[in-house]
Amino acid sequence: MSDETHHSPDGKMSIRKLSYLAVGSIGVVYGDIGTSPLYAFREALKPVAADGLTRGEVISLVSLMFWALTIIVTMKYVLFLLRADNDGEGGTLSLLALLMKTANGHTAVLMLLGLLGAALFLGDAMITPALSVLSAVEGLKLVTPTLSDYIVPISVAILALLFAIQSHGTGAVARFFGPITALWFIVMGVAGIMHISDDFGILAALNPWYAVNFLMNEGFLGVVVLGAVFLTVTGAEALYADLGHFGRRPIQWAWFVLVFPSLTLNYLGQGALVLREPLAMSDPFFLMYPHWALLPVVILATMATIIASQAVITGAFSLTRQAIHLGFLPRMEILITSETNTGQIFLPSVNAILFFGVIFLVLSFKTSDALATAYGISVTGAMVVTSIMAFEFVRVRWNWTLPMAIAVLTPLLLLEFVFLGANLLKIHDGGYVPVLIATAFTVIMWTWRRGSAILMEKTRHTDIPLSSFVSSIERKSDHSPAHVPGTAIFLTSDPESAPAALLHNLKHNHVLHDKNVILTIRTTNKPRVAQEERYSVEKVSDRFSRVELRFGFMESQNVSQALATLRKTGLKFDIMSTSFYLGRRKLVPDAKSGMPHWQDRLYIALANAATDPSDYFRLPANRVVELGSHVII
Repeated sequence: MSDETHHSPDGKMSIRKLSYLAVGSIGVVYGDIGTSPLYAFREALKPVAADGLTRGEVISLVSLMFWALTIIVTMKYVLFLLRADNDGEGGTLSLLALLMKTANGHTAVLMLLGLLGAALFLGDAMITPALSVLSAVEGLKLVTPTLSDYIVPISVAILALLFAIQSHGTGAVARFFGPITALWFIVMGVAGIMHISDDFGILAALNPWYAVNFLMNEGFLGVVVLGAVFLTVTGAEALYADLGHFGRRPIQWAWFVLVFPSLTLNYLGQGALVLREPLAMSDPFFLMYPHWALLPVVILATMATIIASQAVITGAFSLTRQAIHLGFLPRMEILITSETNTGQIFLPSVNAILFFGVIFLVLSFKTSDALATAYGISVTGAMVVTSIMAFEFVRVRWNWTLPMAIAVLTPLLLLEFVFLGANLLKIHDGGYVPVLIATAFTVIMWTWRRGSAILMEKTRHTDIPLSSFVSSIERKSDHSPAHVPGTAIFLTSDPESAPAALLHNLKHNHVLHDKNVILTIRTTNKPRVAQEERYSVEKVSDRFSRVELRFGFMESQNVSQALATLRKTGLKFDIMSTSFYLGRRKLVPDAKSGMPHWQDRLYIALANAATDPSDYFRLPANRVVELGSHVII
């Protein structure tokens, strides 16, 4: 994700700002797809070369790659999906949040699709850094073969350093991401131009007939090759996920002016080189460069892959924050790494999970060849999910007729299902890795969502309506609780019921504050909430009031800051004489809860691992009181 967050409308943007954002988007949005030439063509050649490589096959492979970029990236993402936004934000969960507003009886299906898309993205966030850094560092073998044994240790060291700097924020170096990645695309494009002259016949690859003819005549081999060809479009999901950080026009400009031409030229150049020198198929990307330029290109490639990895890691942070706020994951510690930009966040737990996952993949697979076979399933799966959700989007939000939606999206879905099928053939060669990762994340998110719903349903049965509680407590009697000065704020998810912390406070301490605020924090289906819509205040009685704070799913939920704003608008309380009361539940598994026993255990483990609400909501630490209770779930 971007370290420069912009939310200005695309329509009124100066050329200077458009250029600035376009260059910035090159580093963040296109970093992943920009590392594909390192390994995509090489992997596509392998199945075909087993029984000898023909001229027609080389041209057909380049044709498949060019048309994959044209149809999936250009048509689907750059021209179509970038327009399907949720108040300027893109990505699977953002699209899910938008569709949930108008879900017509198929909420569960939409939710499962959204969770699956998010889980596949997180799986991709583990594989991308491992594959891209390995493939770049492997260029050292061509500089000097003596470095072959050091490729894995060097890759591990680079990745360890990358994850170590996350907690310090990447704002200081982010301004160099765009220019470095832009230079990387220029270098790739120039190398392609230099080698197209090796065999001008490669230009025939721009004719789609070669791609179609290859698939029609090669049968099963054509399907196998498609799995490798798909590597050219990995990273396309980042286009959509990063929409809110740069806006549609800068991302489109960057694609058409630099990224798409550079990728096309590079693949044409690699194809022409192999036509002239078939032995170059062992590593066509690095063999495009003269020996004196190899080391600088390897260094630049490594920098480009680090930037691509950074973009995926930050994307995982942002997506996890969305999942927490939308109720799919328990609260986790979210640190803001910039004083000026809340878009720069760091999640220690997510960083640790990704780090161990990435290092495990590097040490297990050891080469980019081996890891490339594991790649693709998570990306194709995420693309299929996005297309299915886009079908719902165009029907509900753009009011397309059913025949029109089918006519436009069915060919795209069929193509993506073919790619998914081709990638599923790689299950036994390592493709099971992203499947296992995505399955684990989906189970975790589904369990948290379902468990939270069951817990709310169980506690609701024992809840006392707030209105009847207030009227009974304020009746004068000998058993009235003692009154103490100051304000008590009780956090609750159900504003209609008396919070458990309030009831426990009365039961054990027999006191009631002069002012009592029942505070509910809501996450809206919008990315951001305008300041005037941030809160609503309802007076229940002279001593009780109900306050609702609303945050967008892309915002940090800083309750102290929001309450400070609320004080300025009329709600009178002194923060230094205010106590925050939180209910802490100890969950006990119940065989009849509605979830299997293992899922109960998983939910309880997730709940126990959740960040303390006082930290998560940025409450003043010395003003928080926690009161516990047992709940059977």
